[in-house]
Amino acid sequence: MRILVFGINYAPDLTGIGKYTGEMCSYLAGQGHQVTMVTAHPYYPQWELADGYPRYSWKTEIIDGVTVERCPLYIPQDPSALRKVLHEISFFGTIFPVWLKLLFKKKFDYVICLNPPFHLTIYPLLVKWFRGSKMISHVQDLQVDVVNDLELLKSNALINLMFTFEKFYFDQSDVVSTISLGMERKIASKGIAKEKQWLFPNWVDINFITPLSKEESLRSRFGLDLTDKVILYSGNMGEKQGLEQILDVALKFRQQPDIQFVIVGNGGAKKRLEEAAVKMGLDNVRFFPLQPYEDLSRLLAVADVHLVLQKKEASDLVMPSKLTGILSAGGLALITAVEGTSLYDVVHEHHMGVLIEPGSVEALYEGIVECLHSTDSEQIKANAREYALRFLAKDAVLGSFEEKLLTGLSQRKLVM
Repeated sequence: MRILVFGINYAPDLTGIGKYTGEMCSYLAGQGHQVTMVTAHPYYPQWELADGYPRYSWKTEIIDGVTVERCPLYIPQDPSALRKVLHEISFFGTIFPVWLKLLFKKKFDYVICLNPPFHLTIYPLLVKWFRGSKMISHVQDLQVDVVNDLELLKSNALINLMFTFEKFYFDQSDVVSTISLGMERKIASKGIAKEKQWLFPNWVDINFITPLSKEESLRSRFGLDLTDKVILYSGNMGEKQGLEQILDVALKFRQQPDIQFVIVGNGGAKKRLEEAAVKMGLDNVRFFPLQPYEDLSRLLAVADVHLVLQKKEASDLVMPSKLTGILSAGGLALITAVEGTSLYDVVHEHHMGVLIEPGSVEALYEGIVECLHSTDSEQIKANAREYALRFLAKDAVLGSFEEKLLTGLSQRKLVM
């Protein structure tokens, strides 16, 4: 198969959509397919241009057999909502010459668009119209819903226009795939038939991320004792997570020095959180940068309790990608989720985490206390690892996706 993929993030990004897109393309290329990726220069989650990439020009490179077409873009140091809009618009503009080159170079069997940003879909759609490629919109986040529900934009007219374009793109797609049953339901509520949707969940390398002991963890690197009770948040520090709660809860534990809060990662909210922690005098909260991917198992082994947080308004609009790694590591996850959402249902059904309501500092505090004193924690951790082995194995998830692509292509040729 000849596959063209569009997305703003790609390897070597270590977290989020870029990581999954990179692994998907590498897998497909490893199976013998011709894969071309159109993306930006790497910048995430540090929000700064990675070393070795030009700030104002384009670059072509080969990564794991994938031809990667890199485009420059505006990278804000402080990614506020407005600056993120400008950031995405700049990428939308610099894609054009690459798109034009590829449009007349060769025909692709599939063109895949990674959302967000949702408006990027216009380029894959034009490839479909002009060259007859089959188009897949893969939805990692329902961006317009998140912007609307978190009130990141105040203009109803603009929000409605965005919903109109989103619906148009979904209608024009041959397939709309997404990562959770809850997001499938949300997409179906927009008038997209279930038959047109594919479930394509995020995955984890179960052989790379495995349960480790505290002695094997990064505790010594972080200056933590083996006897400390560590509450870990690792991942993107953005607006969907509501991370200010961690500081409010840490304040309640300040008189218990053996309970330490560790926050690892980067993102738009990091600087604000660090300044707030200093202002509140929280010596039980420690911040660390994103750790190398090869240390991920050791990082996850630091925690007695893993925090998986998101705001109530984002329920079922996003599936926390960090949860896959926690499950594979056999971690004890404290998860904010609204009852009735797919995240809540799957965690509850498989008894693989502790669930609390989003947005409540008191619920978060009580949840941490429950986790630290739970007599059921070892069973929960065993269930987490078992779920990862059964449902999230990287080769199984990507193999199933490849099979769907091949089947769809065969059916199309039969019709033609």
